[in-house]
Amino acid sequence: MAAVQGGLVDTDEEKDIKTEPSNDGFGNNNVNDGRLLSTSPGATASAAATKPAVGASEDQQTLLAVLQFLRKNKLTESVDILRREAGLPEDSLDLKGADSFGAGSGGAAGGGDADGGDANSLLSRVTISSTAVVQAPPKAVSGEDQPDVNVVLSAYSQQGDPLLYKVYYSGLKKFIETVLDCHRAELSQVFYPLFVHMYLELVYNNHENEAKFFFEKFSGDQECYYKDDLNILSSLTKKEHMRGNETLLDFRTSKFVLRISRDSYQLLKRHLQERQNNQIWNIIQEHLYIDIFDGMPRSKSQIDAMSGSLAGEGKREANKAKVYYGLLKEPEIELPLDDEDEEAENEEGKPKKKKPKKDSMGSKSKKQDPNAPSQTRIPLPELKDSDKLDKIMYMKESTKKIRLGPECLPSICFYTFLNAYQGLTAVDFTDDSSLVAGGFADSTVRVWSVTPKKLRKVKSSADLNLIDKESDDVLERIMDEKTASESKILYGHSGPVYGISFSPDRNYLLSSSEDGTVRLWSLQTFTCLVGYKGHNYPVWDTQFSPHGYYFISGGHDRIARLWATDHYQPLRMFAGHLADITCTRFHPNSNYVATGSSDRTIRLWDVLTGNCVRIFTGHKGPIHALAFSPNGKFLASGATDGRVLLWDIGHGLMFAELKGHTDTVYSLRFSRDGEILASGSMDNTVRLWDATKAFDDLETDDFTAATGHVHLQENSQELLLGTYISKSTPVVHLHFTRRNLLLAAGAYNP
Repeated sequence: MAAVQGGLVDTDEEKDIKTEPSNDGFGNNNVNDGRLLSTSPGATASAAATKPAVGASEDQQTLLAVLQFLRKNKLTESVDILRREAGLPEDSLDLKGADSFGAGSGGAAGGGDADGGDANSLLSRVTISSTAVVQAPPKAVSGEDQPDVNVVLSAYSQQGDPLLYKVYYSGLKKFIETVLDCHRAELSQVFYPLFVHMYLELVYNNHENEAKFFFEKFSGDQECYYKDDLNILSSLTKKEHMRGNETLLDFRTSKFVLRISRDSYQLLKRHLQERQNNQIWNIIQEHLYIDIFDGMPRSKSQIDAMSGSLAGEGKREANKAKVYYGLLKEPEIELPLDDEDEEAENEEGKPKKKKPKKDSMGSKSKKQDPNAPSQTRIPLPELKDSDKLDKIMYMKESTKKIRLGPECLPSICFYTFLNAYQGLTAVDFTDDSSLVAGGFADSTVRVWSVTPKKLRKVKSSADLNLIDKESDDVLERIMDEKTASESKILYGHSGPVYGISFSPDRNYLLSSSEDGTVRLWSLQTFTCLVGYKGHNYPVWDTQFSPHGYYFISGGHDRIARLWATDHYQPLRMFAGHLADITCTRFHPNSNYVATGSSDRTIRLWDVLTGNCVRIFTGHKGPIHALAFSPNGKFLASGATDGRVLLWDIGHGLMFAELKGHTDTVYSLRFSRDGEILASGSMDNTVRLWDATKAFDDLETDDFTAATGHVHLQENSQELLLGTYISKSTPVVHLHFTRRNLLLAAGAYNP
């Protein structure tokens, strides 16, 4: 059920690495001689011994070089073990010692090893070969904290001199600063991951002073959007600090993805080979995934638009899967004539106006969107009679819906929570805007009625037995008038409540909490029905599917879980984010879920297969808001960087950047027909954007998914339709009513 998506190279890609030394698309160069090596020297010897005769001599050269190096450093026990497992005679080192370092210097596959004539180059080739196949476990988190052979060999290939790190880095920096402008922006991308891994190598090998000097000298050269990561990195000054550090774990277990044109990549590769710079090349091989494309190099603005996430950009391959973003066909429901219309003054004219609306709805429901999934792709709950009545009410409301646009902006009704000393953390409205709920830091969930109709509980079982169940108003009779009140408080969580969501039928309410649980509350009895336990850490967000029954949750454990209300265990687990999942959102057709994370990426997951079908990168801070357009084609996201980004789901690319907010964008919502996008922020403002113009300006012919080029227009001010400032209330939630009135909510912050 689980679909684990990480930064590691896929199995098929590993095959490419091992069998196609010239395939540079995966960050491997011709130095990689294609040998499958294990992480232990013994296994290395075995692999060498079983190779065909063509490569046997070269493998023996490599093995002898390793033995010679071990003996030189007085590791005699390791020498004996390795020699015995390789089946070499005791005098093998004495016989071939002097020649082993120089022989076969041009023997690497492809003949591209310019410095293959010394022991260090051979050691580096061993390291490259083994790390291309086996992912080294994190240095800081292994239980015994024992460095594996890859790390040891990598450390030895530093030639034992930590002072060379700044020389290597400075040399590369000087080279990149002197290349042509068209290549400079792309090649500059390697600075940050190289800086991080070189610093971590220094700290791990107990070169504390050199590490401190290295950090102070080069940290200022990094892009400003890595500032938070660098602050965390600066606190790792000793080997002991690295144990159990999450940021370090992210760097060690995922490959940093760089998208570089083939010309720029060849330039970098040639420079490193000419300078015999094995240290940097080893880091590129082990920790970077270079996604090479053919075509013109990207500009600085194009790179900056897609950069900033914890693991670099998303791979192009990750965004090529087919996504069925179309809407499901609406069930055909007869729309009855409204009583109000019959009593209207113009009795003859009214029904005539109604009929075409009814017919248009019927014809709309019969059209099948070619991009929509099949109706039965995932099992959806059957419509109950009450659901059909609600659909009819929705259709009636839609006939009175206001057409929004630049000339007709929505009215905004702001619900301010005064004296919210309990600490308001989350808000949600029902689809019909009749109820509002708030989650609070004091572990409570509070529900209010925003209509004259008060909240009532169902009568006790003894009283229910006395009711005539055949009566027409049985649904009214079961409610206890004695319990009527404007609000209800729900107790049950043992930690702050961070996410809440109403079910589409308004019968249930979900809440997620720091206590690691998601609770399902009945809005008939105002009691907790189920406590879903699966997360081991705080659950930051939860949301019901637009069709009910299913819901999604995500939190500090980095895994999103798909649930069904009648199952106490999750149906799917979506793993792949490198940091907390901060927000979750269902696609309008319920076949996909989007998750935003502190790793600064957005992932789109297929509910049916559990696979990650899209990875969106571009935000420079943790993501806190997601919203799908009503037609399912587009996704909007907001983050702590104050920007709103718009994504085309079908092509998997960003197409607009909306700038204006000065603080975290905490809520996003499209109007009912998708003409307007509303964004609410911690800067106490609501901003309205012309979504129709943004979509119309989108020319899909310009989308070159093969290269990943994005041309963002600087038209934020053209798309901004209005800014509305509250007195001192951060905007926690936004909601468009069925008639396109915009509701906003937040707690007053004196």
